[in-house]
Amino acid sequence: MVSIAFDDDAGKTVAMPHALRPTLLVVDDEEGPRQSLRVMFKDEYNVLMASDGRAAIEVARRSPIDVAVLDIRMGGMSGIELLGKLKEVDPCIEVVMMTAFETADTIRQALRLSACDYINKPFDLNTMREAVAKAMKRRSLSGEVKNNAEKLNALQSELEQQKLEEEMARTRGEIYASIIHDINSPLTVISGLIQLINQSVGDDTQAVAGEELEQMKDRLKRITRQVTACIEISRRYLSLLRNSTAEDGVVSVNEILNDLQDLLRGHPHVRNNKLTIRSLPQDVALNTNGTDLIQVFLNLTNNALKCTTEAHSVEIAGEILKAPLDVRQFTDGPNQRFVNSEALTNSVPLLALSVKDNGPGIPVDVMPRLFQPYFTTQRDSGGTGLGLCIVHRLLKVARGGLHVQSRPNEGTVFTVYLPARLEVPARPSG
Repeated sequence: MVSIAFDDDAGKTVAMPHALRPTLLVVDDEEGPRQSLRVMFKDEYNVLMASDGRAAIEVARRSPIDVAVLDIRMGGMSGIELLGKLKEVDPCIEVVMMTAFETADTIRQALRLSACDYINKPFDLNTMREAVAKAMKRRSLSGEVKNNAEKLNALQSELEQQKLEEEMARTRGEIYASIIHDINSPLTVISGLIQLINQSVGDDTQAVAGEELEQMKDRLKRITRQVTACIEISRRYLSLLRNSTAEDGVVSVNEILNDLQDLLRGHPHVRNNKLTIRSLPQDVALNTNGTDLIQVFLNLTNNALKCTTEAHSVEIAGEILKAPLDVRQFTDGPNQRFVNSEALTNSVPLLALSVKDNGPGIPVDVMPRLFQPYFTTQRDSGGTGLGLCIVHRLLKVARGGLHVQSRPNEGTVFTVYLPARLEVPARPSG
């Protein structure tokens, strides 16, 4: 089907496909005005018609509408009611109202619901054409604004994702440095023991026996233990090297705490403050990715260490809960928040692992914004505002929850809740 013809820049007549026309919906319970408007606009728009509000809503749900011309007084649903319901279907629909019974109240209602124009019956053809053309122009502009807003939102989301990945990569860099540190120690021991064995054996390759043989066996056992330690470290961080941080594994909580202590041993803020990391009295395992868990507690501990320039203490400790968590007791307010409760696997045994500081606490105006991307109170010291956002993201993957409680001048406690298991993976023997 072909619509109106128009002249292009070359002076040739070009036919516009019917599907490219804007769509005009005419709603009136009288046949005469409906047909008059159809004849008036059939060569410019796709004209759809309805005799009442219910039929008009069905038309709008089936076909995208650019502009609707509505009679205010109709049987059943009024034009004002229909205006509101059409805006619910598509807020961008532009509407021209028409009536033979104009009142100040109906005008106010129409304008409140964002009607584009108001025409009196019987309508003048030129006035109606101008009103519909104005509404079509507004529809076109609003469409462009909407498209630009969607593109901007997509770009912002892409930039946020990139910044998150950069921040996670920076944290992983700290873990890589720990790998080098952790492996370097056993390799130094291995190197020394091998030198001792070489000295014992000597150049003449004479038989080694007695006490000297026992010493050599002991040194070989120690070498084996150190090699096993290197293998454990490599396995521990293998998921990071493969970029598979979402993969689940079975990790020992106490091993994670030991790794965390190694990572934070040289942290500049630890030197001026007191950091205590307490192992669980009874170790448990988690079905989660170990490096993700390290990232969670690195971010929480770094925040606690940097919460003030004054000397203060930070303590990491945990317990095993024997009953599911009653999340109803945590009501978001000026002094506490609970995030990710909807994704928490709230089954026993449940690990509660806390990072507690005795710093200045979190101001009540900051608490609602804690987990917003790029929000930081430490921008002068290089804060990116992504640490807690990453924590939230990783805990969501691990199906864990996070409760933060703080009072000014009394300190802050971040408590991570994760489903645990009592069977701890056995360490390789060596």
